[in-house]
Amino acid sequence: MTSGLSEAERAAGSRLMARLAAFAAFTDEPGRLTRLFLSDAHRRAAAALIGWCAEAGIEARIDAAGNVVGRWEGRKAGAPALLVGSHIDTVRDAGRYDGNYGALAALAVVEDLARRGERLDHALEIVAFGDEEGGRWRTTLTGSRALAGDYPEDALDQKDSAGILMRDALARFGGDPDEALRLRADGVAAFIEAHIEQGPVLEAEGLPIGVVSAINGATRLEVGVDGVSGHAGATPMRLRRDAFAAAAEMALMIERRARGEADLVATVGRMEVWPGAANVIPGHAQFSIDIRAPLDPRREAALADIRAEIAAIARARGVVATAAITHEAGAFTCDPGVVSGLSAAVGSLGVPVRVLPSGAGHDAMAIGRFRPSGMLFVRCKGGISHNPLESITEEDCAFGLAALTRFVRAFRVG
Repeated sequence: MTSGLSEAERAAGSRLMARLAAFAAFTDEPGRLTRLFLSDAHRRAAAALIGWCAEAGIEARIDAAGNVVGRWEGRKAGAPALLVGSHIDTVRDAGRYDGNYGALAALAVVEDLARRGERLDHALEIVAFGDEEGGRWRTTLTGSRALAGDYPEDALDQKDSAGILMRDALARFGGDPDEALRLRADGVAAFIEAHIEQGPVLEAEGLPIGVVSAINGATRLEVGVDGVSGHAGATPMRLRRDAFAAAAEMALMIERRARGEADLVATVGRMEVWPGAANVIPGHAQFSIDIRAPLDPRREAALADIRAEIAAIARARGVVATAAITHEAGAFTCDPGVVSGLSAAVGSLGVPVRVLPSGAGHDAMAIGRFRPSGMLFVRCKGGISHNPLESITEEDCAFGLAALTRFVRAFRVG
């Protein structure tokens, strides 16, 4: 295709790719990228981002909820702000672009304005959310929900796998647990999040970037199954109450339910078994469920079916099952004005405008219930994400940054 990128935009994309590579060094696990919320790696990444902001003349800090926020003032002090960014926490053994791309692209946009000495009619606020993935505690989107004035009150008293309360970790990180409950990003006119697609559509259609129309709703559950431990050699099969076998049957049921309906997806992403010995029948199993669909009624119907079948399997196998919802977010439709503005920015680069939904959840869902919000997608190789093989090209990186920059400069409050 004929590129609409200028040499300056290509150079900006190259600089962003280099920074993304450097940012991947902030990890809790040497040899692979794992950066959990409020961890040491998160602290070092936040400090680096604040330092880069300072070099560009942007005042940045850690807010009460553990987000990094920075402001580039408009022509008039106190002008309404366009919020731009994404998250910088990762899943375990992650790729380097999920979330990080949008957070560092937001900084790159402001750095470009700073180099030009350019101020806009609106302010720009950079945000690097700390807790999008929910990889350390059971809640997710706490950073973006805080800015939307919707902080989940039960989050602070949850414990991680080491028994650490979120409220204690947040205080040590430099946040303020009590203030997080009262936080709200007043003065924000809209929010835009650039992100890798995490799916294969753009690659299949030969397009570097796309505009998001909507985000699937999602429900996450934590399921506990209690049976009876026993000796693996001395307990006949017909007398067993095997918690893991029951959990495995539940997992296969969940897969069948999701396969039977278009656009519904359901995943058992984590399974733990106790006591975890080769010669002991498992007495307890615990697993996660993630259910997503583009329409809330369909997701809710699937959830009801799955919960009923879990109970039926438990009765049949003589075990006890409990299922608790740990996260629920309704399907979200992006603001039409933001979608239109992003489409214009993409079109100005000579790229066919592709509007598509997102199967993955994003911070834009939380902010979008508070202010007009939308997303820009960048093609990723094979649609692979949450994986070290996650990959984007330097040219696609530049296209995404150029479209984001053009949108920011063309944005008008109201």
